[in-house]
Amino acid sequence: MRTTMGRPVILDTDIGFDVDDVWALAFMLRCPELDVRLITTNTGDTLYSAKLVGRLLEIAGRTDIPIGVGVPIDAIEKTHAAWLGTYDFDEYEGVVIEDGVGAIIDVIEASDEPVAIISIGPLTNIAAMLARQPSVTRHSSFIGMQGSIRKGYLGASEPMREYNVMKHTASCQKVFATPWDISLTPLDTCGVVSLVDKNFQLVKSSQDPLASAVMENHFGWFDAIKSWKGMDRYDPQVESSILYDTVTVYMAFSEDLLEVETLPIAVTDEGRTIIDESAQKIRCAMRWQDQAAFEQLVAERLAR
Repeated sequence: MRTTMGRPVILDTDIGFDVDDVWALAFMLRCPELDVRLITTNTGDTLYSAKLVGRLLEIAGRTDIPIGVGVPIDAIEKTHAAWLGTYDFDEYEGVVIEDGVGAIIDVIEASDEPVAIISIGPLTNIAAMLARQPSVTRHSSFIGMQGSIRKGYLGASEPMREYNVMKHTASCQKVFATPWDISLTPLDTCGVVSLVDKNFQLVKSSQDPLASAVMENHFGWFDAIKSWKGMDRYDPQVESSILYDTVTVYMAFSEDLLEVETLPIAVTDEGRTIIDESAQKIRCAMRWQDQAAFEQLVAERLAR
């Protein structure tokens, strides 16, 4: 249950495809600096994703956090289905809201303090929120894992089309063009983060139920996608996958380990995020000051 009152946040996630969302959700629940008011799901089968959130919240003892079922778009592979099994909401003790977009609006409007939206997926829910109630930007901010500005995946020297932008480009264009307090961790910073060696073993050996659930999802995800191109470079026994989304959670309570630039960012119709002097200025975490310290922080909080 909630024990501290930190910064009010909403997590909007496409959990259930890439496992980094599981790591990020668990990390968020271990951050006393954050007061999680709502978790919404986006992309693919959003009810499946909501059930995954529900099972993790049960394990963490955090069914006080409402779950909102978001806008379903484009079927994607359910890489966590084996771990979820036959889990359903029939006996779930928490609140599940069918209109996830409406729930985001309600939480923001009911809050005495500004609410930060932590966005770790495509932006369909957020774009729908802006279309339905544009005024919520006055009492909220946006922290997202989207884009590739100067570097690409795995630290590549050239920017690339990043998945969360490319998956539903029109939504991203709408959000980034909205006058709003927007901060991003593009691939430049989030695309190189992982846990290896001592950090990974710390989480792997933890007896904490939530850490154990993270590791179960880690191994289950690797088993589900082991035939995908490029996955043979990883050894799931000694390292995590790239933990893009954890950086977004961190930025909701600190930027001390990052170097942030304010840049005019536009989204092209092809799904590229480019510097364009005519675009709205957005705060972008472009470099690490201490990546090792961040990775240690994630490991220690998850393992506790």
